[in-house]
Amino acid sequence: MPRSWRPAKNRKREYGASRTAARADGVPDPLERLVAAGFAVVPAAAPRGGSCSCDRVGCPTPAAHPLSRAWQVEASADPDQLARWRVRHPEANYVSPTGKTHSVLDVPDQAGADALQRILVTGTALGPVAEVDGRYLFFVAPRIPADADPDHPDDEDEWWSSSLDCRPGTLEDTPGLRWHDRGSYVFVPPSVSMSGRTARWVYWPAEGTPLPDSVVVLEVLADVLAEFSAA
Repeated sequence: MPRSWRPAKNRKREYGASRTAARADGVPDPLERLVAAGFAVVPAAAPRGGSCSCDRVGCPTPAAHPLSRAWQVEASADPDQLARWRVRHPEANYVSPTGKTHSVLDVPDQAGADALQRILVTGTALGPVAEVDGRYLFFVAPRIPADADPDHPDDEDEWWSSSLDCRPGTLEDTPGLRWHDRGSYVFVPPSVSMSGRTARWVYWPAEGTPLPDSVVVLEVLADVLAEFSAA
């Protein structure tokens, strides 16, 4: 499971003026902050001159896919590995694979902002919440127990599928509530989408706060979306 929340440590290398300025202002680097909390990430494609940095002719998902097909295996929460990636791929976006240490509930931004305030008012503990290209991403506990082995047959009964399950290739087909779990990933701050929007953290939990039960957050999101649909 992800480690307790704590600010990212300073690295020996600097990766650009914006990162240097962020440290000078006392604002934690958004990606280092995620990795320091124990969430694995892996480099992803980014916008380049109006197209995808992967240079694939007719890329079906421009600036919306990992650089490597082995992204699930290569993903890492090692700060040193992140530092190496940032030197090797200075313009890359980053994604975080879901289903092992965390799941992500993903809704349109207006509904997400409303739900976030409702949850905070109730005093329910939350995990990180990001705004990514017009969507709010709520990091929640995974549906498989932390001590279970997802690759072990005996653990299959510990995981249950949902009609809300979303995969990278089904994003356009699921405009409402998406549930990223096994086999999926989400873009994380400060990734930049093809629309030019930069992902950001809209909420970061206090140190030591565990990820919330996914069903607890799901119920609030479902209620808010139902209200928006009825309006």
